[in-house]
Amino acid sequence: MGRRKKGRKLSGWLVLDKPYDFGSTEAVSRLRWFAGAQKAGHAGTLDPLATGILPIAFGEATKTVPYVQDGRKAYRFTARWGIATTTDDTEGDITRRSDVRPDRAGIEAVLPEFTGTVSQRPPAFSAIKVDGERAYDLARDGEKVVLEARDIEVDRLTLLEAGEDEAVFEAVTGKGTYVRALVRDIAERLGTCGHVTALRRTAVGPFTEDDAVTMEEATGHPASIKLAPEDRDEARIDSVLIGTGEGLREHPQAPITPQDAFRMRHGQDAVLPPVQAKAVRGEQSGDIEPVLATLDGEPVAICRLEGLRLQPIKVFQLEA
Repeated sequence: MGRRKKGRKLSGWLVLDKPYDFGSTEAVSRLRWFAGAQKAGHAGTLDPLATGILPIAFGEATKTVPYVQDGRKAYRFTARWGIATTTDDTEGDITRRSDVRPDRAGIEAVLPEFTGTVSQRPPAFSAIKVDGERAYDLARDGEKVVLEARDIEVDRLTLLEAGEDEAVFEAVTGKGTYVRALVRDIAERLGTCGHVTALRRTAVGPFTEDDAVTMEEATGHPASIKLAPEDRDEARIDSVLIGTGEGLREHPQAPITPQDAFRMRHGQDAVLPPVQAKAVRGEQSGDIEPVLATLDGEPVAICRLEGLRLQPIKVFQLEA
């Protein structure tokens, strides 16, 4: 028999409004410990110096993490013109200066070039692996790191404010986009250099600021306070969790019968009535994935719909 995991079988999402100067892994570790949970993970790293939406999954909700990570992300950020840094944000050393300061008209004129499918070279200080090593570890050791450019998707890029030295933007992007690199490239296109001075993520997949709680709301203590065992309050964490299936609320859902739920939990397919299959598919054609199969509103399985056949991909365990 395998070793029994420590902790309780807690499932659901906690959408954290991550504070400044606090790492994503550190946030997950603290909340998992505070909740006494067996299993936890997050849906998309947020830089320590960034704030905003960090969705944290507990237990069965971790099965929906890949779908949340693949969702669109929204950011609000500030670019500082005339200074480039090693990290493309305020954490790094200054590498270059420029006296060029773009105006609003100049900035707005180039934004269409950074909307749609855009080729982007990730920052040297990133979590991308190079020969098994994180790029930021190599860069900190003084090695020259030049990562290959890759295509990203920028759905929307809007200039909100334009001052002499700084500009504030909002963006909606796809998976794998680095805002730091976006600012670096916009600055270069404008004939200057730049870096990010403030970054806030306002949405990840289905989760927005309306879903978010602060570390203090979740634990009763600010992130700056080191917690002791007597500070634990499992009921407090439970009160701010949202349902496991909420990670898939942007995707189609298929209510199923108790008999179909039983079959799915044993790895078997369900066959939907044609009218229901059409309703689940909506305007989409062909096979679709993911579809969330539910029983009385509770998640049963993440599925693929092929014709009328609903095929389970990941089945949620029943809560004890």
